Amino acid sequence: MDYATAAFCSKFPILPNLHRLSAGHSRISSALQPSRVAFVGVEMPWSKVLVFNDPAQYATSVRSAEIQIFPTTKGDFRAELTQVTLNELWMQRFAECLPRVHRGTISPGRQVYTFLTNEQPEVHSRGRLLSLGEMCVHDYDVQHVKTSGDYRFGGVSLRPEALATTWRALVGSEFNPHKGARFIRPNSGLMSRFLNLHAIAGGLAKSAPDLFTQPEVAHAIEQHLLHALINCLADCEASNIGTGLLRHGIILGRFEEYLEANPNTPLHLSEVCAAIGVAERTLRAACEEHLGMGPIRYLTLRRMHLVRHALRQAAPDAKTVTQVATAHGFCELGRFAVAYRQMFDESPIATLRKTPDSWQEKVSRPLKLVS
Repeated sequence: MDYATAAFCSKFPILPNLHRLSAGHSRISSALQPSRVAFVGVEMPWSKVLVFNDPAQYATSVRSAEIQIFPTTKGDFRAELTQVTLNELWMQRFAECLPRVHRGTISPGRQVYTFLTNEQPEVHSRGRLLSLGEMCVHDYDVQHVKTSGDYRFGGVSLRPEALATTWRALVGSEFNPHKGARFIRPNSGLMSRFLNLHAIAGGLAKSAPDLFTQPEVAHAIEQHLLHALINCLADCEASNIGTGLLRHGIILGRFEEYLEANPNTPLHLSEVCAAIGVAERTLRAACEEHLGMGPIRYLTLRRMHLVRHALRQAAPDAKTVTQVATAHGFCELGRFAVAYRQMFDESPIATLRKTPDSWQEKVSRPLKLVS
């Protein structure tokens, strides 16, 4: 065992004897080995930690999903994103400082599970209160998450075929444990162990990222996480979303599609409802349930943040505030400027004049081992 592996073992005794994996872990390894040969897209292990103060740049850095994030209160947005990619398993940890809403879809080709990592202010996912100890089982529909304060959560993902192979190796049956459930609550002891392992791996990405380049260490971390994940999936209570929440989620999906298709058009609620085929009362109820606000406020919030991101990315000598604002449906420029300053504590022209490089800070803490 090399020095890096020995240091890892001594610091994190929860993962002992990396050179002698348990029989269960060996079954995972042998079961996955053929897929590593057959699927050339499997990545080598790596990790990184990123810090953002632009929610749009933060959103584009999230793996396995396409999301848009819109803070709902004034203040300086800041987020930290920790990513660890192992041979088959991808994991991420998120920390944000402002209440916000997001809309997103999961990218095809990955089975994604997300979860809160500690106690925190209320979080609603798909219109439903989410609690510590639950997992969200993501499909590929549009979904919304609303937070009410600092937000700490994590995620893991696998290719569906790798997940099915691992499940067969450990459970001995075909993988279909949730039967369409969007939320599961694993056995509390199993979930606690999984959360602990996830936190340890995230901590290593910050303090000792070079360990992930050690094949034995990366392999052991992946096997333990996979084993803990499968245990959680195999021993859990599943719950489906009520028909009302599902229907409202579908309506919000149509609402989002309409907003995407009409980015520079001033929109009126009656026109929007007619276009997507729902009553105003129904759309208001769906928005309040999933977003915590009415449709017009969400439309304005969404467009304001899209304008802000466009101004941050634009070159001052190539774009004007008027061009950017009108491209996002703001025609009354005086009112727009007042509302923009109220929301972001600076004028649109001040945002435009800042350099794009000032909005993202990458953090890298390579480990230096001294023998």
